[in-house]
Amino acid sequence: MRFTRYCRSLLSTPATAVERYSKSHQAGADIAMVDLEDSVPPARKEEARRLAEEFFALPSAKLVRSAVRINSLAGPEGLRDLLALTRYRVKPDLVLIPMAESARDVEIAAGALAADCPDTEFLAVLETPAGIERAHELAAAGRRLRGLVFGSADYAFAVGAGLSWEALAYARSRLVCAARSAGLEAMDSPLFEVADLEGLRREAAQARELGFSGKIAIHPSQLPLINQAFTPGPELLARARRVVAAGRESGCSVTVVDGVMVGMPFFEASRRLVDEYGPTPEQ
Repeated sequence: MRFTRYCRSLLSTPATAVERYSKSHQAGADIAMVDLEDSVPPARKEEARRLAEEFFALPSAKLVRSAVRINSLAGPEGLRDLLALTRYRVKPDLVLIPMAESARDVEIAAGALAADCPDTEFLAVLETPAGIERAHELAAAGRRLRGLVFGSADYAFAVGAGLSWEALAYARSRLVCAARSAGLEAMDSPLFEVADLEGLRREAAQARELGFSGKIAIHPSQLPLINQAFTPGPELLARARRVVAAGRESGCSVTVVDGVMVGMPFFEASRRLVDEYGPTPEQ
């Protein structure tokens, strides 16, 4: 199992909902994102770009990354978003590129922001059949791409599928495989039933088991469950420490821990887990 603090959770706030900006930064998500795309009607796009600048000037909780979801680069609004970002006083840590269908989408964003936002990283949102089928190409789109994000609603609509886990299993698996083969993070789409916390718990666990790094939240109330699902518990950490110790003692040869045969893949995964979350309970 691979755990990371980079993007266990992401909380989106419409760019026009200025009154929610501050809470978004303090809500407990690893990524606090302001949205210029779906949540903003066409008539308010320019206003949203102007308002969103203040989102990045606000203080965030420790280790929280600030992000912006731009409009599709297949149309003029996405290009206008990129131009606006170059003028912001404080730059975003991450830019989400929606409707990504080829490496060219990432290259356009990276090129446009190279001079003025050199440290900004990217997440590509795969939410069309073409994007899913080109997932491996997209995953190799450059060093500033940090992860792939699954957009279930648009993908399901495009292929005529339902939103159940089973219906979208192929798309999710293909995205995770492409992301992990390139050393990237993989983020799952949100559960849209805000009040269904048991459903969220179940779907987050399924996403974690499949290899996702985290999951998008559409409401702050979903964040505790999502963060819990993508954070190793004390028993898992304790076992990881035992595996690391066994690997050290065996010289990384195949051995048995808690009745289970373990070898190099287990040693490496456990070492990463211990490095990320602490070598001992006291530290």
